[in-house]
Amino acid sequence: MQSFFHDPAAMVIVLGALVGVSCSLLGVFLILRRTAMLTDAISHAILLGIVVIFFAVNDLHSPLLLLGAGLAGLVTVVLTEVIQRSQLVKEDAAIGLVFPALFALAVLLINVYASNVHLDVDAVLMGEIILTPFNTTTVLGVEVPKAIVVNLVLLALNLGFIALLFKELKVATFDAAFASALGLAPTVIHYTLLGLTSVTSVGAFDAVGAILVVAFFIIPPSAAYLLTDRLPLMLLFSALFAVASAIIGFYLAVALDVSVGGMMAGVTGLFLGASFLGAPRHGLVAKWLVSRDQALRAAQRLLVVHLVNHQDEEAIEERRPGALMSHLRWSQRTAAQVLEQAVDRGLIVRSRDGRELILTDLGRALALHVGPSGPLLEPDSAPAEDSSQSGQPE
Repeated sequence: MQSFFHDPAAMVIVLGALVGVSCSLLGVFLILRRTAMLTDAISHAILLGIVVIFFAVNDLHSPLLLLGAGLAGLVTVVLTEVIQRSQLVKEDAAIGLVFPALFALAVLLINVYASNVHLDVDAVLMGEIILTPFNTTTVLGVEVPKAIVVNLVLLALNLGFIALLFKELKVATFDAAFASALGLAPTVIHYTLLGLTSVTSVGAFDAVGAILVVAFFIIPPSAAYLLTDRLPLMLLFSALFAVASAIIGFYLAVALDVSVGGMMAGVTGLFLGASFLGAPRHGLVAKWLVSRDQALRAAQRLLVVHLVNHQDEEAIEERRPGALMSHLRWSQRTAAQVLEQAVDRGLIVRSRDGRELILTDLGRALALHVGPSGPLLEPDSAPAEDSSQSGQPE
């Protein structure tokens, strides 16, 4: 056990996983509430609290710095809510007004009054996760990195909050008015969630920096959001993406000799990109396939209407496969795809010589149900006969 806690690589991975899971679980509810960018505001604005408390105690390692950071995060949340409730600007604009002002004020104070203090942009934005294993404390006789202890407590706090108030969180997140009618106090839940977000940001900020904090809060939940519509699965996928990003990001950073925190954040982006492309329902590929299928189905409807309007012997040329490209303005490739699917679905058949397209009963029924006032029935569900004649209920 002692050797495990003395392994810097293991400690960095564990810390990254703890921060990732702790942030991403809260991030799920922030994403669903459309307040995810508030984490970016908190992660930057807490620097002002650190600076102000540092001026008061003149000790860069004082635990009061974290208290000041937490208070600054809460001030950011409150100011954003106040500006938003004024109805003069929208929420995203309120965030854009608050956190740049607080962050700029903090940077200005550092440059003017504390230029010799190690609070530079690199430490603030990127963090140094690889150094945290060397800042240790003793727990039950075992020397453990302080950051792991802090973030383990934060993770337990967040898990307890979600587990105890899961139903209330779910109702308040999706329908605040209904939650209020049930007496669930959605405002209290909202501010408790944002308060935990602020505290978690402070604990993670001290260990890994703002960029990785924001990445873990937003990107794994966003990737999970694309994969599922069920809240428990979204929480699970978000946590798994965060852990995987910490592990993969560390080894890639070591192999490429780059920032560990930056690489972990980059890997979360890879997971988001993969979900954006390959999600089974909401992914770009799935939507493209659905769009293509709908276009082909619409083309098949157009085909059967064209054929039913040219059934007489004099219009035999209109029923030739080659006529489709000129009369319906289809490319040769589109015509071939539409004909192939129409044949497969039993809407049309070809004549023995292959030079004429003949409607089947299914294709004729579909054509008769496609019109300005009629329903656009799916080819697979088109009726073989009129429901009024068959006596079946609609």
